[in-house]
Amino acid sequence: MILSTTNNIEGKKTVKYLGLVSGDAILGANIFRDFFASIRDIVGGRSAAYEKELRKAKNIALEEMEEQAKNLGANAIVGIDIDYETIGTNSSMLMVSANGTAVVVE
Repeated sequence: MILSTTNNIEGKKTVKYLGLVSGDAILGANIFRDFFASIRDIVGGRSAAYEKELRKAKNIALEEMEEQAKNLGANAIVGIDIDYETIGTNSSMLMVSANGTAVVVE
């Protein structure tokens, strides 16, 4: 499966549009990770725990979207847009949404 944020794939011809596909992932943040991340934010540096969770959520959303596209008979997804949001009380959850168009390319 070819995944692309562009509307076309260089060197490939889109022969069929199969429709919108999407994937979502919502992950809860751990209170202890939150505490240590806030300390790290104060003193500087990167929060490896948050970066790991963000990558995990993005991969889940992309895999879910890819599965939908496969079920439609697609071999590529174009125009992918990935959105990140925090939701819940005190922004305690991370939501990642991925959307794109399932297509057949040659």
